[in-house]
Amino acid sequence: MSAIDWQMSAILANVDRGGNEVPEVTNLADAVRAWLALDHGMQNDAVLRPEHPIMLDGERTVALTGQAIRVLADRLDG
Repeated sequence: MSAIDWQMSAILANVDRGGNEVPEVTNLADAVRAWLALDHGMQNDAVLRPEHPIMLDGERTVALTGQAIRVLADRLDG
């Protein structure tokens, strides 16, 4: 399994920020942490797009939506 580049850029979108849906552009690790801080409903609506595709469970992944982001969250610190 190839390592995940947690420092690559990533966009966390479809998240309401003060009445506006403004995508957050940051590194992948911080985007996943921001997703973890959301309430369950907002987590379900979120879309995470890393700068480059990542390999997850043998699949090349270009975007994750909703609770699928938890796959990355589970690997963040472990």
